[in-house]
Amino acid sequence: MTTAAHSAQAQYDQFRQRGLQLDMSRGKPAPEQLDLSNDLLDALPGFRAADGTDARNYGLGVGLPEARALFGGLLGVPAAQVAVDSSASLSLMHDAIVYALLNGVPGGQPWVGQQPVFLCPVPGYDRHFSICEARGIKMINVPLKDDGPDMDIVEQLVANDPAIKGMWCVPKYSNPSGTVYSDAVVRRLAAMKTAAPDFRLMWDDAYRFHHLTDAKVRIADILAECASAGHPDRAIVFASTSKVSWAGSGIAALAASPANIAWWTRHAGIRSIGPDKINQLRHVRLLKDAATVEALMMRHAALLKPKFDAVLAQFGAHLGDVAGVSWTVPKGGYFIDLVTPPGFARKTIALAKEAGITLTPAGAAYPYGVDPEDSHIRIAPSFPSLPEITQAAEGIALALKLAVAA
Repeated sequence: MTTAAHSAQAQYDQFRQRGLQLDMSRGKPAPEQLDLSNDLLDALPGFRAADGTDARNYGLGVGLPEARALFGGLLGVPAAQVAVDSSASLSLMHDAIVYALLNGVPGGQPWVGQQPVFLCPVPGYDRHFSICEARGIKMINVPLKDDGPDMDIVEQLVANDPAIKGMWCVPKYSNPSGTVYSDAVVRRLAAMKTAAPDFRLMWDDAYRFHHLTDAKVRIADILAECASAGHPDRAIVFASTSKVSWAGSGIAALAASPANIAWWTRHAGIRSIGPDKINQLRHVRLLKDAATVEALMMRHAALLKPKFDAVLAQFGAHLGDVAGVSWTVPKGGYFIDLVTPPGFARKTIALAKEAGITLTPAGAAYPYGVDPEDSHIRIAPSFPSLPEITQAAEGIALALKLAVAA
């Protein structure tokens, strides 16, 4: 064993003796973040909506008018082009895929039997890939560059293969890299020629409001760009308050063209007689408007940024001189993408586990759980306390250092 390997082993062994037990496998808000919205418990002095609707009863499958207006203001679209339903946008994404498989989307036939294919920018969100895998949709990897998916590859694929029915997109502060799509990329996605007339962009705007700096990054409006390019039905935008208010008790929405909203309403009306309008009502009363949400998210950022800074500081201190290692420095979102030399992600995660740190499984950021180079590790700094995340980042760095040196 080399001197460097001996040193790495000694540092790792010493760290492991601390006996940590930390689970960083998901990007969960910390209790202190959830506390920021505890006024939800008192935000419902009555159950009547602004138009007199009794929120306790059935009906309004697309959501309360004021809930639609709230998301319309947040997403920059007319309230009529918004449907509010469920407590998590992932549920809406799953249902949209199922409706497309069984019934088709406006302008197309049911996807079932057509052997549908989705493009997946990688590294990406594992739950998107789980939906496709569970529902029999083949996935094709597309490299994610600094400004979004590699559009030369995307445009070539969609132009020549009518089986490609859609593409997953996390356009701002992507999970896990923090990538922000450039306006040029957004416009190319909106305007590109597709062999499938019923192609859909599944636009997961999960981190739209989740800034870590005062920059508050803005990107081009995909719905407006699609309409301008002559493809008004191409994109379906998904968002929620899952990491704005309470992660398990938020409200979710989709925004789309009138034709897509009518399509959604028709099929969702078979599934449900109406959403939880009481929860919608209390969120409307707490969150009020875009300015109130922005102010709340700055309070989230004040809690999150020190944790991200702690991770970055530990990585810099322990990994700055390790060849082939890099990591992202996101301006928002919930994750840092730690990139190892090829072949070392799985080994690093196993060593971190032995030291008491549970991370997202290797390969999770790729379809079918297969990272071709075994090099990406998703770091989720949000849930542990600041002292805990500082120790965890040190442990992850020492695990990687040992994996490479051994």
